[in-house]
Amino acid sequence: MEPAIGMMDSGVGGLTVAKAIMCQMPHEPIIYFGDTARCPYGPRSPEEIRQFAWEVIRFLQQFPLKMLVIACNTVTATMLDEVRQALPIPVIGVISPGVRAALRQTKNGRIGVIGTQGTIRSRAYERQLRQQNPDLHIVSLACPSFVPLVEQGHFRTPEAEQVVKQSLRPLLDEQLDTLILGCTHYPLLAPVIQRVMGDGVTLISSAAETAKEVYDYLQRHRLFHPRTAGPVTHRMFVSGDPEQFRRIAAEWFGRPCPVTSIQWSQVS
Repeated sequence: MEPAIGMMDSGVGGLTVAKAIMCQMPHEPIIYFGDTARCPYGPRSPEEIRQFAWEVIRFLQQFPLKMLVIACNTVTATMLDEVRQALPIPVIGVISPGVRAALRQTKNGRIGVIGTQGTIRSRAYERQLRQQNPDLHIVSLACPSFVPLVEQGHFRTPEAEQVVKQSLRPLLDEQLDTLILGCTHYPLLAPVIQRVMGDGVTLISSAAETAKEVYDYLQRHRLFHPRTAGPVTHRMFVSGDPEQFRRIAAEWFGRPCPVTSIQWSQVS
């Protein structure tokens, strides 16, 4: 088995990053794990997040991996450096790519950040943004109701419109021109978020920028999967009921996606 790109998230959100990687690097195999049985991670303590993330990483390590992409802002904010120090392969998170994209985009220096409680509590985005430009006006807002909406597949419903409108109300008078979607689930709500925020606000998803970072690393180190190696097989695992994940993945990718359910009680 050729070494693959390992990817992890608390649920379906990381599929936004997986799709960007597949579009930029269609010959690269991906092994994805969504910890749907324990999603969301955002409200959990840093200790729980670390425990769950390491269990997912250990599961992925049974496969030959050339790289790990932590496609979860909460895990990236909590323990990216810890994972990088512990693993012998490169580890890429999703916060720095989003920060770079937002800094390129903003014209008035007024940037909003929305994410889970864990990501917002960590102030990871604020720190990195201010390191680059201490004069920025940054408004951070936790939106804990967004991930459950997406995981339930309700991201195109009147309920989603109502929840998003109510959640983002504190941002509407901040004169933002850029809004970072600081959770990989949130791009699935992007059309609704855009309607609420208005056309004058650019939404930043770290997915494309993260995929670019993956591409640059693989190119620099000559680790691309050979194009002559035959059809690429992606593998997707979840820790909960696979049906909802399968349906959302098929809608997001535009094709059926085989998904395997793994029970933590059966994992040694």
